[in-house]
Amino acid sequence: MRQTDQPLVAAPTPPLRTVPRTVWVLGFVSLLMDVSSELIHSLLPLFLVTTLGATALEVGVIEGLATSTALIIKVFSGVLSDYLGKRKGLALLGYGLAALTKPFFALATTIDTVLAARLVDRIGKGIRGAPRDALVADATPADARGAAFGLRHALDATGAMLGPLLGVGFMFLWADHFRTVFWIATLPALASVTLLALGLREPSAKKTARRTNPIRGENLKRLARPYWWVVGIGVTFTLARFSEAFLILKAQQSSVALTFAPLVVVVMSLAFSLSAYPFGKLSDRIDDKRLLAAGFTTLVVADLVLATTDDWRFVFFGALLWGVHLGMTQGLLGAMVAQFAPVDLRGTAYGFFNLACGIAALFASVLAGLLWSTFGASYTFFAGSAFGVIALIGITGISGLGRAKPYV
Repeated sequence: MRQTDQPLVAAPTPPLRTVPRTVWVLGFVSLLMDVSSELIHSLLPLFLVTTLGATALEVGVIEGLATSTALIIKVFSGVLSDYLGKRKGLALLGYGLAALTKPFFALATTIDTVLAARLVDRIGKGIRGAPRDALVADATPADARGAAFGLRHALDATGAMLGPLLGVGFMFLWADHFRTVFWIATLPALASVTLLALGLREPSAKKTARRTNPIRGENLKRLARPYWWVVGIGVTFTLARFSEAFLILKAQQSSVALTFAPLVVVVMSLAFSLSAYPFGKLSDRIDDKRLLAAGFTTLVVADLVLATTDDWRFVFFGALLWGVHLGMTQGLLGAMVAQFAPVDLRGTAYGFFNLACGIAALFASVLAGLLWSTFGASYTFFAGSAFGVIALIGITGISGLGRAKPYV
């Protein structure tokens, strides 16, 4: 990312073909697992409500617990990957655990079973997340990390788009039979684990004199103030953007047929996929705060659109804006964590970043479900826009992000 005290004309970002092979492999591993996960998760709110009789509040609690579990677990896997100096094994464990949970969604007959499967699936996501992000940072030069993270997010979002799209097609083919579709979702999960196991060689770690505990006081002091500003930014984004399950419920509320409601996630993921890499490249060359502010503004507009209409066309437009805001911010935040974390503490840095976001995700999704059940859908999205406005005001007071010396 461009430093604010450097000339406006920056060195060009390396072209797409020069992105390291490690990033491409991790991107396609994410793509395949997201096809599997989103094939299930895009249908899960409807399955819970129409088949198992869950309420919107129960959906919010399940999604909040699932999301926060994944993010909180990342702190431990990140610290462990720094201590061991190895990351692939933890990533493989996380992806493998997620793959093993997929059949349980097809077998579930109670809300408790879905909750248990969702939590274990997200534990797998938590285990793999920080080591995977640290692998991307380890393999990529500092001046191309925005592009690398943008590419990984773009491939991830492509999977998140294909999953719901396939879900719609399979629901049509099998006459809305959720369980058959859930069984099909096990196949791309197995392919993801196989690709990671056979297709990725971990970059050689730098030798250190001895292993030290990454979360000892003297080590944590090396995470400077700009890094903790990035953590705070991630938390405010999470509060303003709760679980995507509520987009699906909003689509159903706007008279979209049950079979086609997951298309709202397809629209969001398509926008995310198409915008992540271009905005990731842009983040390597412009001031961070400008792109963050644009991302917050886009999210606020998206929430206001979703709060003020039940017209399905505007609901899908709001989902598209959600996707654009993700493309503007997710690669940037990933690169910023690497920028302000020492090389030997990258896993730990991603872990703490996701721990804070995990706590915020639990609060945001439970609050969203409570507002939805008590006052209606509009209040859920108005609350999201309010958090976005607060964050947008707060970001103007952040100084020093662009001027801090990055770690390479």
